Amino acid sequence: MTLFTLLDHASVLIFALTGALVASRAQLDVVGFLFFACLTAVGGGTLRDVLLDRNPVFWIANPAYLGVASAAALVVFFTAHRFESRYRVLLWLDACALAVAVAAGSGVAQALGHPAPVVVVMGMITGCMGGLMRDVVSNEVPLILKQGELYVTCAFAGSAATVLAAQVTPSPGLAAIGCALVTFGLRAGSLAFGWRLPVYKSRPPR
Repeated sequence: MTLFTLLDHASVLIFALTGALVASRAQLDVVGFLFFACLTAVGGGTLRDVLLDRNPVFWIANPAYLGVASAAALVVFFTAHRFESRYRVLLWLDACALAVAVAAGSGVAQALGHPAPVVVVMGMITGCMGGLMRDVVSNEVPLILKQGELYVTCAFAGSAATVLAAQVTPSPGLAAIGCALVTFGLRAGSLAFGWRLPVYKSRPPR
């Protein structure tokens, strides 16, 4: 199993857990859990592979990814009631998934020889799009649109760290670790300490 295959498996697992938690908050049946888990788990990676013209798409080449997502959905279906605050668990799991997925997406693009702007965008797409699909389908305000919260910024910084690390070390493993640490560190700071960016405030027209 290659490094990026391992990262894809990890991001699929963690994102699937978040999708299933959203299904539990909506009080869906077990099929609904499976749908949300799989949609969230493979959404970002699917868009990445389509844009990069990787054929076949990762989960079509290896359907075991769907098995991982489905298993995660079933675990949450039988255990979600044990959590005092499912939303809090969702936020932190999503932060972990974001870090791993950004590392996977930017690393795959870099391994294919794409230039730095493409590497950055692919990391952001892989990290953000699965969660965006999950939130839109569940009629929730997407986490990436929470006012002032660091989310897309984390994905951007992590992807940029992948590009910078490649200038320092030839090891894709070290680059992936650096990317994940930067992404998670910023997202965790936003959740735990309220780190924010300035937001646009409209003014009355003159």
